[in-house]
Amino acid sequence: MIGEHTDYNDGFVMPAAIGFSTWITSAPRDDRTVSLFSENFSERVEFELDDQNPRARGHWSDYVKGVAITLERAGYRLRGAELRIRSEVPIGSGLSSSAALEVASGYALLTNSAMTVDRMELAKICQRAENEFVGLRSGIMDQFISCHGQAGKALLLDCRSLEYKPIPLPEDARLAICNTMVKHSLATGEYNTRRLECEAAVYYFAQSRPNVRALRDITEVELELYGSDLPEVIYRRSRHIITENARVLAADVALEKGDLAAFGQLMNDSHRSLRDDYEVSCKELDLMVDLARQVRGVYGARMTGGGFGGCTVNLVAAENLEEFKEAVAQGYETATGIAPEIYVCSAAEGVEEVMGDFRF
Repeated sequence: MIGEHTDYNDGFVMPAAIGFSTWITSAPRDDRTVSLFSENFSERVEFELDDQNPRARGHWSDYVKGVAITLERAGYRLRGAELRIRSEVPIGSGLSSSAALEVASGYALLTNSAMTVDRMELAKICQRAENEFVGLRSGIMDQFISCHGQAGKALLLDCRSLEYKPIPLPEDARLAICNTMVKHSLATGEYNTRRLECEAAVYYFAQSRPNVRALRDITEVELELYGSDLPEVIYRRSRHIITENARVLAADVALEKGDLAAFGQLMNDSHRSLRDDYEVSCKELDLMVDLARQVRGVYGARMTGGGFGGCTVNLVAAENLEEFKEAVAQGYETATGIAPEIYVCSAAEGVEEVMGDFRF
């Protein structure tokens, strides 16, 4: 909902799990082979848990294989498995389809091996798999909320301590997610570049202040006082992270008070910062946000996810929801020629086991 790119800076985030599921059915094997079949891609992939030199190959199966390998390296002796996968999460939309696949896979592999699932440990392992095996240096937010989501609530998460607080969402407003249906190819490379830029800023501040371990340790006042020698781009990247952390904490206060107007303004400010300081938006996301803000009953609108396409998240008064959907969809298609998808979501539970005979 708010708090973008702050998780890998030890910062604060406010995610909510949404009611799109990645389903995995599992059955044990007598060997150490994991066989995957994806309903979405109509494709089967197999890999060996005893592979001494496992490699990513830029394929959807890397997320499953990476989690399996990382679990093994963490001391979990897994049993071979037949896994059948079907995902409702729009792929490449900034709605954490990769984290959903990682968490569901890890949960399925552990359950298939008759092992207890510790959700905190699972979130850490899934993040490590994405960082070290897949090669995307993400923070822990997506995996954490996939593990710990609660129905009807967002979570205020401290990404350093991993302490979190559930926050009830207002009953008279809805989360509306607008999918631009575009994803620009530079997203992954630019994501890793942003992380390197943040690390450069931390190195700069740590020269004079050894207690600085991440940008969450710097205040806006300190940035203004001591950041004048930073390269201009690094300064703006730092400003986004520092102000975004402050916005997340202010958003918590606003929700506690039921002040949706204040919360919405923080969402708007977040998008502006992501667009101008962090430079991870794109013309389609900006258009979608602008269209949303013109509709009656919209408290706030912002891009969500890594950026360069994907989705916006909007907080909309329940009574104005149909007007919102019609106006935004029509305006976006008229301007771009692309029909967007708009999802109305409720905050949902995180990963769970459902017993039954499922045949996709």
